[in-house]
Amino acid sequence: MNENELLTLLPFIIVVSLALAIIVIDLVLPRRDDVILAVGVGGMAIALAVTLAIGPLPGGVGLLEAGGSIGDPVLYSQDLLSALLDALLITIGLLTLLFAPDYLAPRKLPLAEFSATLIFAISGGMLIAGGQDLLILFLGLELLVLPGYLLAGFAKRDGLSTEGAIKYFLLGSFSSAILLFGMAFLLGFTGSTQIDGIADRLGDVVSGGGALPLALAMSLGLLTVGVLFKIAAVPFHYWTPDAYQGSPTPVTGYLSVGPKIAAFALILRIFVEALEPLRVEWAVVIAVLAAVTMTVGNLAALGQDNIKRMLAYSSIAHTGYIMVGLVVFALADNDDIATAGIQGVLFYSIAYAFMNLGAFAVVAALQRRPGVTSQLASFSGLGFRAPVLALTMTVFLLSLTGIPPLAGFFAKAIIVLGALEVGGGMNILAVLLMLNAAAAAFYYLRVVVYMYMRQPGENAPPVSLGAATRAGLILAAAATILIGLFPTVTGTILDWTEAAAATLAQL
Repeated sequence: MNENELLTLLPFIIVVSLALAIIVIDLVLPRRDDVILAVGVGGMAIALAVTLAIGPLPGGVGLLEAGGSIGDPVLYSQDLLSALLDALLITIGLLTLLFAPDYLAPRKLPLAEFSATLIFAISGGMLIAGGQDLLILFLGLELLVLPGYLLAGFAKRDGLSTEGAIKYFLLGSFSSAILLFGMAFLLGFTGSTQIDGIADRLGDVVSGGGALPLALAMSLGLLTVGVLFKIAAVPFHYWTPDAYQGSPTPVTGYLSVGPKIAAFALILRIFVEALEPLRVEWAVVIAVLAAVTMTVGNLAALGQDNIKRMLAYSSIAHTGYIMVGLVVFALADNDDIATAGIQGVLFYSIAYAFMNLGAFAVVAALQRRPGVTSQLASFSGLGFRAPVLALTMTVFLLSLTGIPPLAGFFAKAIIVLGALEVGGGMNILAVLLMLNAAAAAFYYLRVVVYMYMRQPGENAPPVSLGAATRAGLILAAAATILIGLFPTVTGTILDWTEAAAATLAQL
């Protein structure tokens, strides 16, 4: 392995080494949660710093080639897109580590096992982000989802946690098999597992005209079904509410953002890069499912009294919003509009990660004492019992609603403006997105009403925050506010997402 390849893999190596280090430390110093937390957070911070130092250099692309020589098939790349996604996934892992101890310690759940499992899952998402080969993408996907099944059932004495984990595992296994069948058909038809090789072969097929060959049509269908499960799009969303409600709340926060963003990274690599010549074929399906997903998610969330289930259905709706960005790319007639579509996917993913993870962190903080439920009534009078916690929850909920000038508003604006630039039927999808966002305000603001306009119950437990949770909430709330207040300042995330999107949007 030469120096360039080592630099390319360095963030991934750091993250995997950190997970292994935590396992060893726990063997040497058992039950030292303070040491585990310090090592985990410190290691993830180092990985984030290295990723930011290596990745966003203009024109800097590191390649890992199968034979180690120039001209060999590329397995993994570290470019602007992968660096952006790596940084986001590492940040999600870091915040989850900060939110976890307050919830896990009172329930006597081991922090070391949780941390190592979570970090291994993050490393799987990083493999997906930079994967340039179908085999690497699938390996990354399995490294992502297998720890996710363990985390969903981490509270093994809780029946709801076990039930949610079993449903997640069974349906996830089926979807992975379906996705693998789609990859196999794609390999059989194109003769390559390389992303660029597949795109070149499909370009020749499309340029010849005529109907899609049966093997290619089957591959496209199987791949679509496989990835739609991973992002919890309708009608492959049924596992989401049970898995989210049953999982320990810090795990629920991670599941709502980490695997979803990694799955969109998988879509960008397969559909936007490898299957780009077929974008017209898959655009209509994704457009219809985006409309159905955002609508069903919001309608189901309206009637929920359990906050975790409400946010689960809400996450389904947000999946539909992000899918609109994919349709903008697919139907664009020039590079600028295509870039806007991919930029919408990336910017929305970043904004969604902070505001949704923060919302679940507040729920976890309320559940610090075992026995406290996540019912809506538990938020009654929170504005008087814990004013700072209620304020941060209000910030996250307003951002999820899309209220300016928070990050969620600009994320939705980028998606909607991209759809309007495409015009035609996309105008309808843009209007539907705005109507859904308005409908979502009902159930988001209902939580605010309970916090500030309802009296706390007589037996409402006191709310206390550990230092780690407090730091995580400050980081998540600050990011939600600052991304919204300063989206266009030179060198900000908006510039980075645009530059990363431009690397894919070459029509």
